[in-house]
Amino acid sequence: KLKGEILFVVSGATEGIQQRLAEFIGVEESNLPTIRLLDPANNMKKFNFGGKTESITVDSLREFVKEFKSGTLQPFLKSQDIPADNSEPVKVLVGKQFRELVIDNNNDVLVEFYAPWCGHCKKLAPIYDEVAAYFKDVSDLTIAKMDATANEVDGVDIRGYPTIKFYPKGSKNSPIDYEGGRDLEGFKTWLKEHSAAVKGYNSGRSEEL
Repeated sequence: KLKGEILFVVSGATEGIQQRLAEFIGVEESNLPTIRLLDPANNMKKFNFGGKTESITVDSLREFVKEFKSGTLQPFLKSQDIPADNSEPVKVLVGKQFRELVIDNNNDVLVEFYAPWCGHCKKLAPIYDEVAAYFKDVSDLTIAKMDATANEVDGVDIRGYPTIKFYPKGSKNSPIDYEGGRDLEGFKTWLKEHSAAVKGYNSGRSEEL
């Protein structure tokens, strides 16, 4: 009855390409059966069917699609749990805490969006730790990272790994793409130029960072 309006597919969640799809959508085996709607025209945003799958009807699915097309559905965004301990120099971000730690505060924030399987990300990890340790005394500068395969933020579209963005205090809705060197000196040079927090920390000191 909805042919031509929406494409219906069925997938498992534990093998091969189906497992990759499940990971992308944010479905675990314990969620099954479940229904998700993907919007490829809008950065592959995901929407959860709110009803119980045990009592699905044609009418309930039709209403779900109707609400999607009317724009009244809220997208589903993946997020890991908030870490119990976040005391390391590199702060761990998750989707549900991104706004609190990045947008709704008065810090400059440098964020690495990474994937656990990404070779370039693994190579960068010890350097990024070194950067965070170097700037640890700059209280209003946050060095952070987020697993972008397990966490999503509305309005943040990550196309490759690692992607590094700088969120300057006062203009958090206009992040700057980090385009400096991927070594300690490169990060130091770039942050000294772009971070008001680093400039303020160095102001009046005989020896700068």
